[in-house]
Amino acid sequence: MDREYNDLIGDILKETGENERYKGKAKPLSKEYLQMDTYQQFQKIAKDAGYLPHWLKLQKEISNLVHSFRTEKDLEVINKKIKEHNLTCPSQMQKNLISMSNIEKAKEIW
Repeated sequence: MDREYNDLIGDILKETGENERYKGKAKPLSKEYLQMDTYQQFQKIAKDAGYLPHWLKLQKEISNLVHSFRTEKDLEVINKKIKEHNLTCPSQMQKNLISMSNIEKAKEIW
């Protein structure tokens, strides 16, 4: 064997010519990469790539809807989106539903 380690994926990519497309090719993994667990590494890569989780997209959408609130129909749409947000976000980020009586407070929160 002419190498210290076996690089099965690298060999496959080299044979197919796909390795030319990838940034950081043929470079060893950083010590930082090896110290993080898989989920932490995913979060870092996703953040660096500009990925925004669905619940954060919803949060921005809800904020826009709350600030442009006009009718009770708008309130139904907002509360539906808040329910979806609460199902997908971390528990500490969950928000209460909005009513006609607390719409001004909701504008401060959102």
